[in-house]
Amino acid sequence: MRRIMAVFLIFLLAGCGYYSSKENNENNQPNTKNRTVEKTSEEMPVERFRPFQSYKKDVNVLLLGVDSRGESTSRSDTIMLAKYEPLNKKVKLVSLMRDSYVTIPGYDKSKLNHAYFYGGDKLLKETIEKNFNVKIDHVALIDFQGFIEVVNILAPQGLKVDVSKPMMKDLRISGEPGMYVLKGQQLLDYVRFRHDAKSDFGRVERQQEVIISLKDEAVETLGSFDGIVKLPEILTEVANHVDTDIVLKDYLTLGATFILNPVSNVETLRVPVENSYTNKYTKHAGEVLNMDMQRNQDAISEFLSKEVSE
Repeated sequence: MRRIMAVFLIFLLAGCGYYSSKENNENNQPNTKNRTVEKTSEEMPVERFRPFQSYKKDVNVLLLGVDSRGESTSRSDTIMLAKYEPLNKKVKLVSLMRDSYVTIPGYDKSKLNHAYFYGGDKLLKETIEKNFNVKIDHVALIDFQGFIEVVNILAPQGLKVDVSKPMMKDLRISGEPGMYVLKGQQLLDYVRFRHDAKSDFGRVERQQEVIISLKDEAVETLGSFDGIVKLPEILTEVANHVDTDIVLKDYLTLGATFILNPVSNVETLRVPVENSYTNKYTKHAGEVLNMDMQRNQDAISEFLSKEVSE
């Protein structure tokens, strides 16, 4: 038997974050080269949930949204590094553009998301650490269907977003552009949309927007009396949709700390940063973002280490 565990209560949305945790039979979950996150064998029955100490260490989690459920041709559609500072009640999100031109250990230089295609989350983690000079403590991975399920759990009434005219057809919405409440598949389509002038850059903005909105929704819902009572059950349900290497006790502690001591500030960064890259065409990788690596390393280091403004 294998356990699909979970991460950050909120973060892998739309190509981003969700989790939950029931036991899944190995036959029901394909094991391929892409899905290399080592799972814990610990049990997580709801009836064993007990009070625990709050989480106190800063933690860096690589959040991956993938375009399938484990096939060998999977690619990482969303790549984010989330730093959670529980004592400061802060979260810092670094969105790494998937077309970033990087050195992939053991392979030619190529797009960042090709590292996942070549060697799963393990190689992608190694690639990010070596290119951007950061330490990653844990990895959490979710596919698109998992995203839909988690959004339905944490935000059952949906999220209000600004839908532009180019998005209307993709989202199957009739009427005029403007504010709409989206759920499930439509919300996934919203965060994945890139058929306008902003392309992947606009998609990253929407991913960050939805993650923050989902965080707010989850804190409001789970922070209520009923939510706290149901917290073990909800954590268990959400964890079913994410693969992670976070062990059971840390997962429970992280989840409860995040809800009972809510994050007051979320800051975001996109990499490559403004004016630090050029568009380049390569024969083996197509269109890429050719970065000033030192400048982006410095930007990430400064962002993760600085005091977050209130």
